[in-house]
Amino acid sequence: MENKKSRLHLLWIIPFILGTIYIIRREQQKPYNSIEGLVFGTVYHVTYQYDDDLKPEIDKAFKHFDGSLSTFNDTSVISRVNQNKEVVLDSLFLNVFNRSMQISKETNGAFDITVAPLVNAWGFGFKKRKQVDSLTIDSLMQLTGYEKIAIKDGKVIKQDPRMMLDCSAVAKGYASDYIANLLKSKGIKNYMVEIGGEIVAKGFNPKKEAWRIGVNKPVDDSLSQNQELEAILQLTDVGMATSGNYRNFYYKNGKKYAHTIDPHSGYPVQHSLLSSTVVAKDCMTADALATAFMVMGIEKAEAFADAHPEIEAYFIYSDEKGNLKNYFTKNMKKYVAQE
Repeated sequence: MENKKSRLHLLWIIPFILGTIYIIRREQQKPYNSIEGLVFGTVYHVTYQYDDDLKPEIDKAFKHFDGSLSTFNDTSVISRVNQNKEVVLDSLFLNVFNRSMQISKETNGAFDITVAPLVNAWGFGFKKRKQVDSLTIDSLMQLTGYEKIAIKDGKVIKQDPRMMLDCSAVAKGYASDYIANLLKSKGIKNYMVEIGGEIVAKGFNPKKEAWRIGVNKPVDDSLSQNQELEAILQLTDVGMATSGNYRNFYYKNGKKYAHTIDPHSGYPVQHSLLSSTVVAKDCMTADALATAFMVMGIEKAEAFADAHPEIEAYFIYSDEKGNLKNYFTKNMKKYVAQE
């Protein structure tokens, strides 16, 4: 009797195992699709293992995102907040706002989404550049500071109605997370989402290896033509973002002005840190911290990164002689390809 039960059990379990193996193999044999396009003033690339073309859904998701967090869209949620108009704060705006406030506190204000008036004045925002002098900066500093804004009863409360928000230093990272979640919701396990250099990598690439991501050498390159790499990272199941002052800048009267504005001084940063790459569990965090580190400078950035083992960082900076140097956090080296 026992032998009969055992045989019946085997007759049931063998088809189950064979069916499972078939499903796994079928998943592994699905093709990888790659799509790209323009969004948020930059280029996006998405590679994923799935049978269907998801570009229409991805573009629809981007449109939804644009309607919430684009300062170049006059009807978006963030634009209506900046205009002090009535608006319902959606989940996208709330998620970015709340996480931004957390990171502002953690970085002692090195990251701050209230810098919009300063960013605009220096010519890197969504309004035309102004004639900037010390009096202008002092005035605009009164409109800057994450402690001066809050959300109460579903509304953004400002200490001064002239305050404006700019989430450009975190939005692309969050958008990468947003598209990654769309892919995850379809059961996709292997994919890479990249929006203007902000990346989410999950699973493996078509070669069944970790995704290989290049970090550009930080040389002045306002036309984004330089493809020389400083390092190649091998990533999976993480978010990554890089911030640097070697692409978005301009010269005036022989002086270079970069797009990273220090919320504490109101002026573009002037220090030796050239590029900041951060690896974190999500891309929104990596994006915000990469910006914060560019504000902090190399010494404070190193100290912060070393004190937060939940992230990894890779900094490129220039020494006193102008030579490029780099610094890795303890576990960052495991991501660096040796070839």
